[in-house]
Amino acid sequence: MNGKGTTSDVPVERISGSVERVTFHSEESGFCVLRIKVKGKRELVTVIGSAATITPGEFVECVGTWHNDKTHGLQFKTTHLKTVPPSTLEGIEKYLGSGMVKGIGPHFAKVLVKAFGVDVFTVIEETPEKMLSLPGIGKKRTDKVTAAWAEQKAIREIMVFLQSHGVGTGRAVRIYKTYGDEAIIKVSENPYRLALDIHGIGFKTADVIADRLGIAPDSLIRAQAGVRHVLQELSGDGHCAATHDTLIKESVKLLEIDEAILEEAIREEVTQENLVPEEIDDVPCLFLSALHRAELGVANSVRRILSGEPPWGKIDMEKALPWVEEKTGLSLSQSQQDAVCLALTSKALVITGGPGTGKTTLVNSILKILAAKQLEILLAAPTGRAAKRMTETTGREAKTIHRLLEFDPQSFGFKRGRDNPLEADLIVIDESSMVDVVLMNKLLAAVPESTALMIVGDVNQLPSVGPGAVLADIITSGSVPTVRLTEIFRQAATSKIIVNAHRINKGELPLRNETEELSDFYFIPAETPEEIHAKLLQVVTERIPKRFGLHPVKDVQVLTPMNRGGLGAHALNAELQKVLNGNSEPKITRFGTTYSPGDKIIQTVNNYDKEVFNGDIGQILEIDTEESSLKADYDGRIVEYEFGELDEVSLAYATSIHKSQGSEYPAVVIPLAMQHYMLLERNLIYTAVTRGKKLVTIIGQPKALGMAVKNKNATKRLTNLTARLRSA
Repeated sequence: MNGKGTTSDVPVERISGSVERVTFHSEESGFCVLRIKVKGKRELVTVIGSAATITPGEFVECVGTWHNDKTHGLQFKTTHLKTVPPSTLEGIEKYLGSGMVKGIGPHFAKVLVKAFGVDVFTVIEETPEKMLSLPGIGKKRTDKVTAAWAEQKAIREIMVFLQSHGVGTGRAVRIYKTYGDEAIIKVSENPYRLALDIHGIGFKTADVIADRLGIAPDSLIRAQAGVRHVLQELSGDGHCAATHDTLIKESVKLLEIDEAILEEAIREEVTQENLVPEEIDDVPCLFLSALHRAELGVANSVRRILSGEPPWGKIDMEKALPWVEEKTGLSLSQSQQDAVCLALTSKALVITGGPGTGKTTLVNSILKILAAKQLEILLAAPTGRAAKRMTETTGREAKTIHRLLEFDPQSFGFKRGRDNPLEADLIVIDESSMVDVVLMNKLLAAVPESTALMIVGDVNQLPSVGPGAVLADIITSGSVPTVRLTEIFRQAATSKIIVNAHRINKGELPLRNETEELSDFYFIPAETPEEIHAKLLQVVTERIPKRFGLHPVKDVQVLTPMNRGGLGAHALNAELQKVLNGNSEPKITRFGTTYSPGDKIIQTVNNYDKEVFNGDIGQILEIDTEESSLKADYDGRIVEYEFGELDEVSLAYATSIHKSQGSEYPAVVIPLAMQHYMLLERNLIYTAVTRGKKLVTIIGQPKALGMAVKNKNATKRLTNLTARLRSA
């Protein structure tokens, strides 16, 4: 929003003064609205401009023009805004106390300025030990302040560098944490590494910097980065590979350069072993090398685990089955008895089935029989919530796969693997439809040759968020003995959620609720997106809490097919936040989202240091503006975030159905409209419906529901695991 030069009636002027207040500052664009104390003026002046970083107390020199805004009155719009560290004691105190340096809030800013006056910056930077003589400042705080000061200085330099190349500065903290003090050198050498290494920075942003640095549009470095980026994007959609033709076509679209250069870029990437060429069903394809390695690893591990006898030897089924029925007090159906027999004679086994088909009963029966043999059994699931549920249903401790494999944040790898395998006779993995090919490879590598493996999951749910369709590929390959449970048990048949989930899975519309009695499944028809929107807000905030006594934030989860649009997660979150938690204070805005205590949030990337993973839902407990940090509660675990890390989370009053995998909620509300038509498919709706424990409400256009139920596997993921397993 910078003014452009001069016009005859608005002369260009220079003003300077100290920043009293930062009314608004966007870390992305740099746009800011400041209140400035200008010498000789009694009133504060409003300045509009652009700065990579701005802190109260700083001195600014501005070049621009005066404008009288209809709403906001007189404003100074700058074309150039230069910041200078403050030199007055009052300015220095304001600057230090603004929370920009961790460990210094308003209180310690006063103490430091009183002790060292205008030399305080020099003391922090060059002789920090002088701070130890002050009350309340010990070794720990001194170290914290000096580290934060150095970090702040580097981050500000990165911000200025990014802004000078026309890029938003919101990711500066992340860039610094990844590359350290060499950040600017590394980015200047090859800006495309940003798109690969920094969460939240895409190819387009890196491309802008490359262009400003003078890298030619048809350069090989750009073509290679573009080709890899296209494959990365496709892996984000779940594909392990792309056909050669698709890769060329998508790269041309992205880069607008000649095919010959792209062919050369692909050859170069293959030579550097970043890409691997391979045929899938006689069609030439290309893999990112990490995904090719992962597929090969899974196939080899499966073959290795299948070899040999089960560690428990031979079990007398005629004794084991009646014994386990007596122990559990449950009688097993014929299909379950057959499944137990298959499990106890197999070294590796897959159990798949929908809700109410007795997966839990079957797994528990097998575990009881084997536990009686004093065998060492390990249980794991992909998410914290799924592991917690597994612990509840089996009565045995289940861990997340990451904890089972002992993730080490320092080396960013697992301590358990081929050279340091897990110690167990049997390993059971639940919710395995969620496990992507990379994690499955790591897990199976850590299973010793003598150990048996049981993979449990519902193959009709959405495949993993990460690349691959591992569970489906293993079942399709026929290489591992598989139990498919299809029969709904009597007690489960009273639940409309379970009955309708199975109807959807068979391609049939869910049954409508015709009675006045309370049900656990409702379809509320609505003809337009606006009507769906209005009904959704009413259902979440009034009808469900009143009729079912469920809490609108803790118990109700809105699950939507997409993130964008009026019925997408972003828009619904803003609305629901306003209605359900609008009055909470203090509010802070980071990366375009406002947060306050009480807000429901979802972790959107795996963070191994904090042990929170993609899809975990928590609630903000407190926001500390003095320390620039926020605390959130994830199922009783308190996790702390610095403000610069908040691009790892987003609001979670509404989330995408994909993010809900492996979780259960007391109540789910699902908006469905024809505007979602690209995403409407059977396993999407099936996954959403099976997330609800006590109540499922679909609000939508009947046509959209019909389309979703009929549409089976609209997008098949491109993988080569089935063929590898067959040949293995």
